[in-house]
Amino acid sequence: HSLWQLASRCCKPPERFNGLFEEFPHNLRCFLGDWLEAQPWEFINNTSDSFCAVQAARLLTAMVDMLQDLANRNGSPGPILQVTANLEVCKGSTSIESLQSLQTLFLNTTSELEEAQKAVLARLMIWKRQQQLAGNGTPFEEDLSPLQKRLERLVDICFQLRIQLVAFGGELQSSLQERLDNIFNAFIKNSFLVDKQPPQVLKTQTKFQATVRFLLGPHLLKSPHTSFMVTADIVTEKQARELTTNPSGGVFSESSGEIVNNTAPLETTATSNACCALFKNMLLKKIKRCDRKSTESVTEEKCAVLFSVSLCLGPNKTNFHLQALSLPIVVIVHGNQDNNAKATILWDNAFAAPNRIPFVVVERVSWDDMCETLNQKFMAEVQTTKGLLKEHYFFLAQKIFGDNGASPEEFQQRSVSWSQFNKELLPGRGFTFWQWFEGVLDLTKKYLKEYWSDRLIMGFISKQYVFSCLSNAPVGTFLLRFSDSEIGGISIAYVTCFQDGSTQVENIQPFTAKQLSIRSLADCVLDLLQIQILYPDRPKHEAFRRHLNGE
Repeated sequence: HSLWQLASRCCKPPERFNGLFEEFPHNLRCFLGDWLEAQPWEFINNTSDSFCAVQAARLLTAMVDMLQDLANRNGSPGPILQVTANLEVCKGSTSIESLQSLQTLFLNTTSELEEAQKAVLARLMIWKRQQQLAGNGTPFEEDLSPLQKRLERLVDICFQLRIQLVAFGGELQSSLQERLDNIFNAFIKNSFLVDKQPPQVLKTQTKFQATVRFLLGPHLLKSPHTSFMVTADIVTEKQARELTTNPSGGVFSESSGEIVNNTAPLETTATSNACCALFKNMLLKKIKRCDRKSTESVTEEKCAVLFSVSLCLGPNKTNFHLQALSLPIVVIVHGNQDNNAKATILWDNAFAAPNRIPFVVVERVSWDDMCETLNQKFMAEVQTTKGLLKEHYFFLAQKIFGDNGASPEEFQQRSVSWSQFNKELLPGRGFTFWQWFEGVLDLTKKYLKEYWSDRLIMGFISKQYVFSCLSNAPVGTFLLRFSDSEIGGISIAYVTCFQDGSTQVENIQPFTAKQLSIRSLADCVLDLLQIQILYPDRPKHEAFRRHLNGE
């Protein structure tokens, strides 16, 4: 028996029993006793909760239907119809409240999802910028797993919202559907990126590799029977710009070059849970040079590799044409173009703005920013923890600005142009600032790394600075500096004595890569009897002992 049947047997129920029906209709309890007790009232305990509101609305609708049925079968339906009418009013009120609550919930959740989308896409943009700076040697945390997990969670929320919105229907569905579609599309398009960049200085007829990754691949491409092929094409700077204004384009009337082995399957690796296409043996067979400004050389011309794939994704099986552009590339055909190509890439990596038009970069930067870039490049290339010092920056400023009269503080207020960096020849020299600096980099990386790391080489200092150090030093005192007059040389300046007792600072002919490949710097130093004390006061045998061959 139901509780109501048992309670109804009481002949004279106490007064407090009647108090139960102040808000709940007594007649309704009589008509629907058993049915009411079978309903899930435990879920209706919070009027502010949208789920509870929906459940309450459903129960009210069911009550009205039950009472309507009873009225139709009852000979005197008056009392039942009165209760039904009262319930219809209650139902309408509750439905409106429920509807408003759900609408607010949908709107708020969609707005929050849009904010979450902005945050995760901003984080992806930071990752891409850090990847570009890593091309100059900046440390880079390249693990994309945390970002992938965030994207997967957000896409799941997007799917759930779309399902609930369809069930809800009405005007709200049409107004929010487009917003949810835009969120989903943005997640998909931004999840396709270049994970391992191709070389930024690329020589024709030379094999190279690259990897693209689809962060949402493991989550959305779960069918093992479906294979998607990614294609790689070389594009000019102009074509790259067209892609930003017309992302759905992607097909160009003219080919900019030919890449051999330019397709790879998009596959998910179970161990890493990464969906990638690995291009192992690409080769740029030929390149078509585009129009350049009259002042630009071929090593200032930037292009890129465009990776593209067509996918069918989501519950609606929407077709997506995804594209990812590599970092800028300078294509060379001869090894002697390598130096100037590296300058173009160094400048672009260091000073490119996020979300720029490809591949626009500023023509002038602060000297402080230039110093930071040179230091990062030097440490990364030489693979040393010992960076450039203040006196080094002072000398480099004197060199690039051609000014020996300014103070270090004055140089800090200046800016340096691309032209000063690698177009204008240094005064009285046949090479640019970058060509000279890169020559030092190469020499140090190959032959002087340990000496530099032990601070045995002063390196970037002027002849005036050398004189100020050695003018009052004992005879035989010496120091090591990079050659001013030629690319890739290290010179020894030392104090010598004339017969009349006077002293003078002399310079020994610079040692080049060719000489140091035959005999080490330590051996060369020990061979020279006229130098004995490494500035300021270290005996050379002690300073260079650990660098001697065979020790």
